[in-house]
Amino acid sequence: MKKTVAFCTLGCKVNQYETDAMRGSFEAEGYEVKEFSQEASVYVINTCTVTNMADRKSRQMMHRAKKKNPDGIIVAVGCYVQAAKEQLEEDTLIDLVIGNNMKSQVVQIVEQYIQDNRHTEDRDAYVADIAHSHEYETMHIETVSEHTRAYIKIQDGCNQFCTYCIIPFARGRVRSRTMDDVLNEVSMLAGSGCQEVVLTGIHLSSYGVDLGTSLIELIQAVHEVDGITRIRLGSLEPGIVTPEFAHTLSALPKVCPHFHLSLQSGCDTVLKRMNRRYTSDEFEKKCQILREEFDQPALTTDVIVGFPGETETEYATTVDFLTRVGLYETHIFKYSRRQG
Repeated sequence: MKKTVAFCTLGCKVNQYETDAMRGSFEAEGYEVKEFSQEASVYVINTCTVTNMADRKSRQMMHRAKKKNPDGIIVAVGCYVQAAKEQLEEDTLIDLVIGNNMKSQVVQIVEQYIQDNRHTEDRDAYVADIAHSHEYETMHIETVSEHTRAYIKIQDGCNQFCTYCIIPFARGRVRSRTMDDVLNEVSMLAGSGCQEVVLTGIHLSSYGVDLGTSLIELIQAVHEVDGITRIRLGSLEPGIVTPEFAHTLSALPKVCPHFHLSLQSGCDTVLKRMNRRYTSDEFEKKCQILREEFDQPALTTDVIVGFPGETETEYATTVDFLTRVGLYETHIFKYSRRQG
């Protein structure tokens, strides 16, 4: 039987990078990549668990794949698997469950499953104890979903533990990719025609804290790679924006002046309950720092509406804050109630 594989990616740009890496691993083993809407012998669903809606959509995609090919091997990987391992193991429509920090082994796991006549009794082996993992999972890409732009994962995990967020439990603690490994991948992609890189991570601002380096040092190094003409950054925590950080970036012409600073609320009492480590005034000052160094930068943000206990007054405070600060774009989400 011809070996074919199809992918469905939910959630963030880190997931997109990891899907690109998994796609390359399957192709190296002789698999032909199909569209997710087509029939394939293996379906890989790279799941998300950032909201209840993401959980539901992840389950829907798994079941949709099984309907497309009842004989296909359904492989659930990623954050939802990590957070809901027991629930997914009970779902008889799913053949394999593979958590985070084990995506690099997906082809070997699938091949072993086929070799064992599609029977395995210990699916727990494929969900690592992410809370105690300190090793960055090495994955690489050689081709990208877009022709001239590549998402480059440089960091995984988060140490912040905001009260609304499940991600530290699904992704574990901060783990950074070595600068040499990042630069080797960027150089290889530039050599194959890629002109733009987007540096991404689960908590991008924490890059390098475990390696004795920093995000700004990596950006400067990527800036020197021949063939790369544009550098974009994923979501940043407001705390990383200092006058020195902004001034250094403004001196790098390849850096695109688009900065996504996570706000979540413009009201200090809500920010405190969220365990966000800044005030609305501090956030506004960070925006001003960037506007002083860049000519009309595009500043974007995320806001959660309906956080537990949020009053009409607190909500109005956030509306007033956003009106005053005047951001280019705002992603607004309804609070997602969930276990834990």
